Amino acid sequence: MQSLIQWWQSLYQAAAWEWISNIVIFMGMGVIVWVIWRVVMSRLKTLAERTQTRWDDVLWPAIDTPFSLFIWGWPVLHALEIFLDNTAGHLDLSWVSVIREVLIVFLLIWFLLRLVNSGEQLLFDEGRRDHTTINAIGNVLRSLAVCMGVITLLQSLGVSVSGLLTVGGMGGLIVGFAAKDLLSNFFGGVMIYFDRPFKVGDWIRSPDRNIEGSVEKIGIRMTVVRTFDLRPLYIPNSVFSNVVVENPSRMLNRRIYETIGLRYQDADKLGAVIDGVYAMLEAHSDIETRQTLIVNFNSFGPHSLDFFIYTFTKTVNWQRYHQVKQDVLLKVIKIIHQHGADIAFPTRTLHMDQSMIEQGAAAMRPSPEA
Repeated sequence: MQSLIQWWQSLYQAAAWEWISNIVIFMGMGVIVWVIWRVVMSRLKTLAERTQTRWDDVLWPAIDTPFSLFIWGWPVLHALEIFLDNTAGHLDLSWVSVIREVLIVFLLIWFLLRLVNSGEQLLFDEGRRDHTTINAIGNVLRSLAVCMGVITLLQSLGVSVSGLLTVGGMGGLIVGFAAKDLLSNFFGGVMIYFDRPFKVGDWIRSPDRNIEGSVEKIGIRMTVVRTFDLRPLYIPNSVFSNVVVENPSRMLNRRIYETIGLRYQDADKLGAVIDGVYAMLEAHSDIETRQTLIVNFNSFGPHSLDFFIYTFTKTVNWQRYHQVKQDVLLKVIKIIHQHGADIAFPTRTLHMDQSMIEQGAAAMRPSPEA
């Protein structure tokens, strides 16, 4: 304890406290700059809210916190350097300069990541662009920002980037073999972004695999599909390079294809029924008449005269499609009944020989002796 007191007294006599005024000046300037920055930011945010464009609403929140940290971090590091220079003797303080460089690079990366995230969220909220493309561009920009930041940090720390890249090139083959599945999933995701067989929100299914549901997320390594019973499927992106993917969400229309049977005793009314159904479909507001529309007698069934309806709805929405289909089928029933006909159901007619009937009746009569 006594030695500590002596050190402090010698420090007081040697330094004459001149360096303390420098620390106070640096910290005071930091406070003043921070106050000015808060006033300027509040004014800029107010002006941004009044403008029609929303991109300024993205810029200022992204830069606010990183720059505030820079305002406090820079004078604190200078004050720390002055303090150590006057109290620690001949201590090497080059590491303080390295920390300053690292701080600048870190804050710059942080600002870029916040800017990309805010811009991505803005485009999502607008809803005028494809979410898959926005997500892909955002991932690329974030990766570039992080890679550039890491390389700059390594240079600040004195690491030879050229040597590191040479070693990385030599080890690339080893990493490629070891991470073959990871790389195949990565490039599978890249092909999804470029080929765009589906996007987030699409309903997809694969006849080759038991995959059907709505796409929730397309990541770098895997795609998340939510099935219709709300189970999540986590599918590696490489799978989509080897399977057939059907995207019903991109249908232009939905098809109604139904076979209806009339009774054989209504054969004379079949033509009128078919004409009535055809006219009804042509006049239906939810039927796309520019697509194929067919109503024709098709076959002699086991118990009915079958005709079929082949047409397309204007809607592709699953629920709305079934409402339109129900309306069409109910109107078909009404048309059939209006013509005095009816829909057939499974029946069977049994023809028996008259002699066999008489023999059976004779066998059932009681004998005279009884």
